[in-house]
Amino acid sequence: MEKKVNSFNSTGILYIIPTPIGNLSDITYRAVETLKNVNLIAAENIYHTNILLQHYNVKNILISLNKDNEKTQSHYVINKLKEGKKIALVSDAGTPVINDPGYFLVKKCCYLNIKIVPLPGPCAAITALSASGISTNRFCYEGFLPSKKKIRCDLLNSLKKETRTMIFYESKHRILESIRDIIEKIDENRHLVVAKEITKKWEYIYGAKANVMLSWLKKDKNRYNKGEIVIIIDGFKELKNQDVSEKVINTFKILRNFLSSKQSVLIASKIHKIKKNNLYKYAITKEDK
Repeated sequence: MEKKVNSFNSTGILYIIPTPIGNLSDITYRAVETLKNVNLIAAENIYHTNILLQHYNVKNILISLNKDNEKTQSHYVINKLKEGKKIALVSDAGTPVINDPGYFLVKKCCYLNIKIVPLPGPCAAITALSASGISTNRFCYEGFLPSKKKIRCDLLNSLKKETRTMIFYESKHRILESIRDIIEKIDENRHLVVAKEITKKWEYIYGAKANVMLSWLKKDKNRYNKGEIVIIIDGFKELKNQDVSEKVINTFKILRNFLSSKQSVLIASKIHKIKKNNLYKYAITKEDK
């Protein structure tokens, strides 16, 4: 049986409230008012959320809802919602549920037809994307890159020909290793952007080819040794036929019979005095098919 729109089983409401990702001023008037007026707040970290509440002189009841106690606490919150309570869900920073606890609770509320009111607000991935200079009309969010190298490399390899802009989160501990894997599995010449400490004092947004990005990061540890990091990778672009002439392609094909793809690209590009990157993209496209 289909559920009717706006036909809810209780008078309780779950508010999903985004909080600042760094700068405490980045919160809406509506969010502050809602935090003041709900019956209780389910927070990923009570201590962290208290800093925000004290800043805006918000006094309310807080309970913990994190990755370790999410299922247990969600049942508690559901019971309160069934009683008609209004409850706010917040994470440490940004929009709840996006790589943060709360999915189980929200899914349960949807199933039980409990009203959910999401508020708009900060999200590191979208904030970084808006200033990246990389295409924003089509993109995919992939969350945190896997910590294990093989799984991470397998994922990157599967996304090699993803035409949409790709957005990842990464930790300071693995950023260099991940950029190396992007170079190896996607393309050393693929344009990407690294955004660190968005909205905070040491914020930067830097774009370059993957190999240049790695060199740039390694020159100064302060560029990666702390803070939240977003990686944005330009999508794969199919090489147009006119970008590489038939004459160049024929030379490459002849060389490829005797040499590696990399050597063939290097020699053919020198013979015809073209950028090796164009021919390299052609070679990768054809040999992957």
